[in-house]
Amino acid sequence: MAKPVIAIVGRPNVGKSTIFNRIVGERISIVEDVSGVTRDRIYADGEWLGKEFNIIDTGGIDIGDEPFLEQIKQQAEIAMDEADVIIFITSGRESVTDADENVAKMLYRTKKPVLLAVNKIDNPEMRNDVFDFYSLGLGEPYPISGSHGLGLGDLLDAAIGHFPEETEEEYDDSVIKFSLIGRPNVGKSSLVNAILGEERVIVSDIAGTTRDAIDTEFVSADGTEFVMIDTAGMRKRGKVYETTEKYSVLRALRAIERSDVVLVVLDAETGIREQDKKVAGYAHEAGRGIIIVVNKWDTLEKDNSTMKKFEEDIRESFAYLSYAPIVYVSAKTKQRLNTLPDVIQRVSMSQNLRIQSAVLNDVIMDAVAMNPTPTDKGKRLKIYYATQVAIKPPTFVIFVNEPEMLHFSYSRFLENRIRDAFTFEGTPIRIIARQRK
Repeated sequence: MAKPVIAIVGRPNVGKSTIFNRIVGERISIVEDVSGVTRDRIYADGEWLGKEFNIIDTGGIDIGDEPFLEQIKQQAEIAMDEADVIIFITSGRESVTDADENVAKMLYRTKKPVLLAVNKIDNPEMRNDVFDFYSLGLGEPYPISGSHGLGLGDLLDAAIGHFPEETEEEYDDSVIKFSLIGRPNVGKSSLVNAILGEERVIVSDIAGTTRDAIDTEFVSADGTEFVMIDTAGMRKRGKVYETTEKYSVLRALRAIERSDVVLVVLDAETGIREQDKKVAGYAHEAGRGIIIVVNKWDTLEKDNSTMKKFEEDIRESFAYLSYAPIVYVSAKTKQRLNTLPDVIQRVSMSQNLRIQSAVLNDVIMDAVAMNPTPTDKGKRLKIYYATQVAIKPPTFVIFVNEPEMLHFSYSRFLENRIRDAFTFEGTPIRIIARQRK
């Protein structure tokens, strides 16, 4: 199920990024005491009182002819469209400004809950400064201090109180849910339509739990049930909405959260771009099954080495996706589209694969015999036992004497040995070191 979304909006230089970083707990957003420094929306996961959510840090909204203001306004409008709850940040060091009133006018149009926060109230004596902000007509202001963390608890209490009610996933475990993600104009919409045209037995188009998305159920020729999660209304919104790369990221995140398998779509004509790596990275970090789909393969002039060269470029650019199969297709000519359901099914099986502990430990011990564990200051890492603790993605706990001695390189070696022994096509593997009690 997709997580609720909080959007932080407001004019420039009121401390939105500082508050964002406080809530997320990491220094993700650039913080600089210069008006308008945050130009792109930043996305992160947050959690409060056991409730998980996505949070968006937007650029400010202002009036006048300063650089980036139109883009920033568009970013905030999209963020407000995507959000379940909007936090409107103002500054207590200044009274209500014309820009604050302009932001408030924008927020009047939304039907989402809006919480008004007055930032930079760094001590109790400043609390009287919040009363001016009642004039914005957005209810009671919350006095907060992003730099000191004051008042954020009350603000988050109110925010999670407005989250939509959780609904149970409407599909059986046997149904494979997949989505197509990628930067704009790689042909996702064409692929969606081509896949549905190829798979004749379409069950229904139903409203998904992701806002404005359409989930399409269909059955492949061998009777496997699939649900294609349209990336937040890709077909409904069309190319106009999808033209700006910044606006497509949150839509991809929402689709990834609900998917078992994610198809990362690349454009054979334009090659691999930085945005492709960024979007694919979200799916990898989320632990989803991943298939790399190269679209528009029919448009290339090919020789005997074209596919080999393209694969080398993919493996070099997406080194962390070495486990992901690559499928070369054409939405226009339907080339190899009929192979996609089978690949999706294989990757889904890998995501759900469980290995018996006895068999797993045989593989681990053979690996240690082949490549002994590392030493540090005369002390050697000892591996006692391994067991699989989760699927989607397959997750293994290895009990050792000193967890910090299981370095990344040796963990990767063990992962490769596990992959050699078992079929984990298209799925990341998690290895967790625990100290044996």
